[in-house]
Amino acid sequence: MAAIIMQKINKIYGHDLSLVQALKDVDFQADLGQLVGVVGPSGSGKSTFLEIAGGLLTPTSGVITVAGQDYSHLSVTKREQLRLNKIGFVLQAYNLVPYLTVKEQFELVNHVKKTRNMPHNQFQQIIQHLQIDSLLNKYPADLSGGQQQRVAIARALYANPEIILADEPTAALDSARAFSVMETFRNLAHATAKAIIVVTHDLRLEKYVDKLYKINDGHMHVIK
Repeated sequence: MAAIIMQKINKIYGHDLSLVQALKDVDFQADLGQLVGVVGPSGSGKSTFLEIAGGLLTPTSGVITVAGQDYSHLSVTKREQLRLNKIGFVLQAYNLVPYLTVKEQFELVNHVKKTRNMPHNQFQQIIQHLQIDSLLNKYPADLSGGQQQRVAIARALYANPEIILADEPTAALDSARAFSVMETFRNLAHATAKAIIVVTHDLRLEKYVDKLYKINDGHMHVIK
């Protein structure tokens, strides 16, 4: 079943002589149960693609369907509800609350999204695999960049969305931990029928994905 479908998506910024077309007739599909990669260099349109996929940005033209719903037919309120209940984000800015411990970062999810969060036993396995189980009583300021990134990933997973959009989720990690994160994503996608989309410039991660798109100069095509 399709989680996200994009058809002929275009995104143009600016006006008159300063027009920039970030996405050009992009077609994309990610199904539940798949880990999908999108690779491309800096400035290729990856971030614009991810923001449109998550409903944070409106395309100039084209159709995007998320969890069976056409974004263009949804009110602002309905879009927000769809994001809250169906979509999780792992952004390059980790957005950890500075005065909360790691454990409290996760508990905060229960206040924002009160139902269908990840079962406790499953989440314990996730935090152990990500090697952050020893960090639960620490504050963000006490963590390295890589540790903060893994906490942000775990927090997104704990909310248990059907769709996870991850922007360079391994950028601050060494190879071993990057591969561990990708294994976690792949296993979770397959075992729990989630669609996980990872935007990255790192071709080392290709072996973990079920489908791989390449984006360059706003154009996107399947390479795996």
